[in-house]
Amino acid sequence: MYGLMQDRPLSLPHVFHRAERLFGHKSMVTASPAGETRVTYREWAGRVRRLATVLDSLGVSAEARVGSFAWNTQRHLELYFAVPCTGRVLHTVNIRLFADQIRYIVEHAADEVMFVDRSLLPILWPLADELTGVRHWVVMDDGADAEIPDDERVHDYEELLAAAEPFAGRFEVADENTAAALCYTSGTTGNPKGVLYSHRSTVLHSLISLTADTAGLGERDTLLPVVPMFHVNAWGLPSAAVMAGADLVFPGPALQPAALLGLVQRHRVTITAGVPTIWMGAVPLLRDFDLSSLRMVIGGGSAVPRALSEAWRERIGLPITQAWGMTETSPIASFGTLRSQHDGLDTAALADVRASQGQVVPLVDLRIVDPETGQEQPWDGRSAGELQAAGPWIAASYYGNESGAGSFTEDGWLRTGDVATLDEHGYLRLVDRTKDLVKSGGEWISSVELENEIMAHPGVAEAAVIAKPDERWSERPVACVVLAEGVRLEAGDIIEHLRPRVAKWWLPDEVFFLDEVPKTSTGKFSKKTLRERFYPEGMPRSLEEPAPGA
Repeated sequence: MYGLMQDRPLSLPHVFHRAERLFGHKSMVTASPAGETRVTYREWAGRVRRLATVLDSLGVSAEARVGSFAWNTQRHLELYFAVPCTGRVLHTVNIRLFADQIRYIVEHAADEVMFVDRSLLPILWPLADELTGVRHWVVMDDGADAEIPDDERVHDYEELLAAAEPFAGRFEVADENTAAALCYTSGTTGNPKGVLYSHRSTVLHSLISLTADTAGLGERDTLLPVVPMFHVNAWGLPSAAVMAGADLVFPGPALQPAALLGLVQRHRVTITAGVPTIWMGAVPLLRDFDLSSLRMVIGGGSAVPRALSEAWRERIGLPITQAWGMTETSPIASFGTLRSQHDGLDTAALADVRASQGQVVPLVDLRIVDPETGQEQPWDGRSAGELQAAGPWIAASYYGNESGAGSFTEDGWLRTGDVATLDEHGYLRLVDRTKDLVKSGGEWISSVELENEIMAHPGVAEAAVIAKPDERWSERPVACVVLAEGVRLEAGDIIEHLRPRVAKWWLPDEVFFLDEVPKTSTGKFSKKTLRERFYPEGMPRSLEEPAPGA
């Protein structure tokens, strides 16, 4: 027997039309090289309607992939809705990928048109003649002085909109399983892999950000999405903000800590989200700005060090709230808000809870599996294993089914590549990435935990731990450390700091001081780069580098 409910698709047109009708008075601010601009939701919606007919006038086919190469801006949000609401697929291209990776994913996705911010033209346009499938290049002029090519394939975004008639009536996407957006993984090993989101998965994922035990995003909020809109759709937050009717502040290319904190102060931002490296850089400036409007700072993309979250709490009274996910999970799968069982805990105990990745969110299932036996592990907060995920916004396969072997289990769960524990309340704690664990004498050392303890030292700005090949122990940990400005430390100081905090056999064999830990295209520590730099043949070599200021 079936229920007697209406069968209406969960699709983005509903989100758009609701925002257009109910929230026309709300605002969107965008920072750019030319200054800040502000539009209302009503004005934004009219531009989305014009953009929809622009796609038709350019001859963009049904179900076509439409590329974007852009910062976080109001125009980018126009693409977020005009493209999928007309049945096409928005492919947000990571602007920080290497040229070969950009070439690969644009060709693999078969993008027909590319929308690009003027400030990013110098990166993308040199590839134009190689990307033969891209028939149109639409430049969104953000006030940068980059030269615009004199080429018949190149169009001006604002001129196209001005000449277009707005789409009349309601957008319709009849099947909620229609593809809406395409994101590629960062491709740290092999070619990037495409994750194809549906209207259904996007709507459901947006709803989860509105729930009280996650971000609780609502109409009264002002959201500043610092995490890039090309990185898992800015964690789904822009779409969720439109669903809620929240005001939006887009940082554009200005991602320096002072610029971001200035936006928070000027526009009374209540929620912001970004990767830990962004929030690390902001710590020295926190007391220089009025950040009293903030009610939540979300950190994700990689584990937020306990010391970083506590530094924010000590300076402005607001710790960082962790969330966990990945491109394949849309990405939110767990969220670190505190629950009733944490009432009464002291400051140190609360900090420990916040150092976890939070509780599994509704509609997502997680499990911990022993990689050798395949047996599911208990939720006791101690038993570690490979983290696997399932749910309505979790990928079932990769676009084109390429390089997906081993990424999904026979019963349809995503193999995340993370090693983790789950406690009795469903709180997730990442132990490490499987490829980043250090196996010493047959026992595992968590590079994440070791990094967190190193970064708890007040003189340390960043720390990354990698494995060093060792004839006796197979592998031993090596710490790569960036010191805070003006600080002088020696390797022995780091070791002594760690002695009371970790087991003796966890202590790094060596500590090396760097000017900067290399980052991936999504702002995570690039341990692959460190391994290639220090051990290109898999054998140790001298890493003697002077500490900054030595």
